[in-house]
Amino acid sequence: MADKPPLARPGLDAVRQRLGEILRVDHAGELGAVHIYRGQRAVFAAAAGKGKISGDLLEMEAHEKAHLDRFDRLLNEQKVRPTLMAPLWRAAGFTLGVGTALMGEKAAHACTEAVENVIEQHYAGQIAELEAREPELAAELSKFRDDELAHRDKAVQEGAREAPGYAVLSAVIRAGCRAAIKISEKV
Repeated sequence: MADKPPLARPGLDAVRQRLGEILRVDHAGELGAVHIYRGQRAVFAAAAGKGKISGDLLEMEAHEKAHLDRFDRLLNEQKVRPTLMAPLWRAAGFTLGVGTALMGEKAAHACTEAVENVIEQHYAGQIAELEAREPELAAELSKFRDDELAHRDKAVQEGAREAPGYAVLSAVIRAGCRAAIKISEKV
């Protein structure tokens, strides 16, 4: 279930502030995703016989990079600063990617599934919130959400739920994503 949109804050600049939070957190999420895939690819590219997963990860990273580039432009257009946590999210994303890849292909896919489940719900809430006042942005987020759903479905198809310790691994990653979302909106 998607989180409920935050209640509107009073004040003349409330809508602009909320848009800034949305853009900041989405930029942070795409930044983290790019670095997760980079970390996973660093492991699999160095391993024999991992060409298929390396190619799949490269393709998903390219989608996330296209989203990140779009959010870079939106932050600049709207004069919104990125999250101050960006250096930490880069490092954390890369570390999560490397760690799950070292656990094996299924763990790497479990990571993708967990992240994309949270992001899909997050985008769904934003889309519902923005449809009336920012329909073009809502439509763009819908396209990004479709990419995230495709990544999740691919991860499940590739055996994400067969990863060792799947339930715990998935729960920890989802909790981390939710915390990163809350922090990145504000910081």
